[in-house]
Amino acid sequence: MKILKTHTALLVWRIVLLYIILMALRALFYLYNSALIGPLPSAEMGSMLRGALQFDTVSLLYANAIFILLSLVPLRIRERGWWQSVMYWYYVIVNGILVIGFNIADAIYFRYTQKRFSADEIFFADNDNSLQLFFKFAAENWLIVLIGFVLWGVLALSYARKAKPQSPLTGWRYYAGSTAILLVSVGLAIGGIRGGFTKMTRPITLSNATLYTADNMRATMILSNPFCILRTIGSSGKIHYDKYFDEETLRSLYTPDHYPAEGTSETELTGRNVVMIILESFSAEHSALLRPDLYADKEQKGYTPFLDSLMRQSYTFYNMYSNGKRSIQALPAVWSSIPSFKSPFVLMPQAMAETEALPRILRNKGYETMFFCGSDNGSMGFGAYARSVGIDNLYSREDYEKVHGKEDFDGYWGIWDEDFLNYMGEVLSKQKQPFFSTMFTLSSHHPFVIPEKYEGKFSDGLTANHRCVQYVDDAFRKFFARYENEEWFRNTIFVFVADHVSSEKFSEEFRRSPSDYQIFGFMYAPDSALFGEHHQVVSQIDIMPTLLGLMGHSEPYFAFGRDIFGEYGRTPMAVNYDNNLFQAITQEYLIRFDEKSITAIYALDDTAHENNLVGKVDVATIERELKAMIQSYYSHIEQKDYLVDKIENQEE
Repeated sequence: MKILKTHTALLVWRIVLLYIILMALRALFYLYNSALIGPLPSAEMGSMLRGALQFDTVSLLYANAIFILLSLVPLRIRERGWWQSVMYWYYVIVNGILVIGFNIADAIYFRYTQKRFSADEIFFADNDNSLQLFFKFAAENWLIVLIGFVLWGVLALSYARKAKPQSPLTGWRYYAGSTAILLVSVGLAIGGIRGGFTKMTRPITLSNATLYTADNMRATMILSNPFCILRTIGSSGKIHYDKYFDEETLRSLYTPDHYPAEGTSETELTGRNVVMIILESFSAEHSALLRPDLYADKEQKGYTPFLDSLMRQSYTFYNMYSNGKRSIQALPAVWSSIPSFKSPFVLMPQAMAETEALPRILRNKGYETMFFCGSDNGSMGFGAYARSVGIDNLYSREDYEKVHGKEDFDGYWGIWDEDFLNYMGEVLSKQKQPFFSTMFTLSSHHPFVIPEKYEGKFSDGLTANHRCVQYVDDAFRKFFARYENEEWFRNTIFVFVADHVSSEKFSEEFRRSPSDYQIFGFMYAPDSALFGEHHQVVSQIDIMPTLLGLMGHSEPYFAFGRDIFGEYGRTPMAVNYDNNLFQAITQEYLIRFDEKSITAIYALDDTAHENNLVGKVDVATIERELKAMIQSYYSHIEQKDYLVDKIENQEE
């Protein structure tokens, strides 16, 4: 039939083929991540399919706008052989990369971060080991990569390249009819990109996925790439937020400005050194002390025996939550008490403004400031952010190898944690006091390897990461044994906090919020009264205010967290941005907010999220505080204002 060989009919077939490919990729995404996403309720299948088609439409239009134009341009030149070749190679290459390639990457990437691949991840492609890690991931996930190539082959072979486009129209009717089809197609494309044709429709965003399912994790399945990447390019520089309150009301509900109570004076911890340890991927799930319920029926009681014993001698946060799921989000939260929501704070242009972070505050008090990370210098932007918050001395893989040679590189990320911890101890032993030091560990991370000399020493555990976790735990045991009797060590406050949970989980509970944010967090100060158990909700942004309070800091400062010992008027609450929704974790509930209204409330013991309590419990106070925090956060980012106006407020 001639009609099937018209330009329009061939274009329709090629677009339909892409829809089929995307649906196959979505099925693959689910099969690969079903343990995280959970079962798909039959009652939601229809709405999820509608949502998937909407997002796929936007993805295909983003990727194929030029291809559609080439297919429909109302000129005879489009029937030439070279023109058809350009169309073919555009279709196969662009869709092979943007549609198939990125969605295959999504399926693999999702298990590590529980989010879709977006423009933010391009930042990490700048690391020296990116290519090596790419091939490592591809080798470990060879089957899904192979399926991707098969789908790419299907795309190329099913294009109908040999079909010669024909038109039943001749003369002026050819041009008039082709122009009309082009104009109609442009109108349809505009509606498709916006998500509809009504006056109220605006271009859809990632959060629209939650309109089609009640579950946050299932919403990620509705999304597709290249939509997620192209809709987030440049978004880190754009500030869009709702103003829920006028300025006076906002300040009465929430402010990041802190004014320590009058009479604040020196404490037994004033003037001590501070050593922060940011633990890579240390979920509370690893610890039998933090989560004994998970090990009641297990032969091995946890995978952190040394850190568990240390927590018994420390002030330990039993309900510590991260403010994000990526390492780059942890540093501003811990050092500056600034969370990351839609975009990692340090990747936003507004992050370049001056901040009075913890390292700078202590540096102004005469502290030497240092950051230790065994990866390459400049890796993942850690060093750049460290410099911006007042850290003067950076120690990386290159510095270690100048002293100890190149034998201790793990082959992927940097120097093994045991060796780099000892290196930090060597540096601190020679350091003038007081000092502020941070070490970011890295061995408990994909690809989950440990030094060959320790093969067989640690049990395999219940996840791929447990051998690494035991290795890191043992590294701290050796570090403490070596340095605990030194004078600088006895005069130090050690702050341990994880950057985020591990990608590898063995309990169903840790595949869902809030547990998928529950991490290690404790403070150890030898020869001090800092000791006890804290069972209220705490998050990473509370560390800076709490530490300043313990050290007797009396000057005003800027922080989105709270001093858990001195600011009882602030509600204990951990806030994060999870799969395009704001999330508040309180003592009783997990509350989800879509920037307009509360969409879900779950009791903390409802780990499967089976009973949505919206309309059944009163969370109006929490909702107001959450709105106030969000508005305050984006207002300060918009103004690039992270300082307290000390003089004006002191006069008031």
